[in-house]
Amino acid sequence: MSDSPVVDGRRARGDASRRSVLSRATHLASVEGLDGLTIGRLAETSGHSKSSIATLFGSKQSLQVATVAAAREVFVATIIEPSRAEPRGLSRLVVLMRRALDYSRERTFEGGCFFAATSADIDSKPGPVRDALREALSEWYGYVAAQIRYAADAGELALAASDAEALAFHLIALDQEANNRSLLFEDDAPYALAVAGMRERLLAAGADARMLSPLTAPDAGTR
Repeated sequence: MSDSPVVDGRRARGDASRRSVLSRATHLASVEGLDGLTIGRLAETSGHSKSSIATLFGSKQSLQVATVAAAREVFVATIIEPSRAEPRGLSRLVVLMRRALDYSRERTFEGGCFFAATSADIDSKPGPVRDALREALSEWYGYVAAQIRYAADAGELALAASDAEALAFHLIALDQEANNRSLLFEDDAPYALAVAGMRERLLAAGADARMLSPLTAPDAGTR
């Protein structure tokens, strides 16, 4: 029993170190990609030694998988969980897309959307890292499509539930393109274009314009 506080203290310090390392890893990967996320590179930028990072994660692949999981937690906490305050359907969908745009525009991760930045260098490389990315993105795509189906079932959108996946594809594509262009051109203007495109597609699908108020354009400007 007398050893428990010592063991718990070590565990707490280990958990804190892991969180600190993963926080830095998510930002680094959002800028340099997952392929560039190595134990050595992370040690250079995190203030932790290579040996301590290796002790925490064991291998580059384990570090990469853990980094995807950490980024997924941030994504859920930043976008999905707060949106659940809205009723299922169009209201939640609109807030989801607003929060997704803000997550990119406000640079929750230094390199913009973590998943947009990392999927490009992993999407053609089978293995546990791609599996982790695919699972996280499939969850996001499915959640957006589910809100569209709820909206259609409730009469908030005039489209068949079977068309939900196509509309989800368009909305998410607008979000991702705004992220990519904003990063490349260091300009907020793409977010205004994405907002306009989202509103256009939702209105075309029968949405009441009064329910789209969260989808207003941010102040445009160069970063």
